[in-house]
Amino acid sequence: MSLETKLMEDLKVAMKSKDQAALRGIRAIKSAILLFKTDGSGNVLDEAAEIKLVQKLVKQRQDSLAIYVEQNREDLAKVEQEEIGILMNYLPEQLSEEKLEGIIAEIIKESGASSVKDMGKVMGLANQQLSGKADGKTISAIVKKLLA
Repeated sequence: MSLETKLMEDLKVAMKSKDQAALRGIRAIKSAILLFKTDGSGNVLDEAAEIKLVQKLVKQRQDSLAIYVEQNREDLAKVEQEEIGILMNYLPEQLSEEKLEGIIAEIIKESGASSVKDMGKVMGLANQQLSGKADGKTISAIVKKLLA
């Protein structure tokens, strides 16, 4: 089932149940998809692009959440947290840090990386292999830790 089909079904359910958080999250994804399709680039919205799109929305909300928490705006932070929860439902299951460390250690071994100078090479391979399964910031932190 494509993401758009799933979104339409979930939108109907959210409207019937009057779930405002779900409505905001689903509408945000639908809006991002519409913008992607009409941006004039001619890019195709495949599964990888869908995952990237939803990850971008999650990251935006996480950044906003950090700002709201820093400024003691619990009301706005709660809204962002709810939307992050909804958006995460449309991403593949995220890997645990232990599994990530194992996979990244294997990537480092295969690439022959030995120091922090090789971080770019390792990050490129790791982002390719772990796309959608882990946050880039988490991957970067683990790569730094393992190469240090």
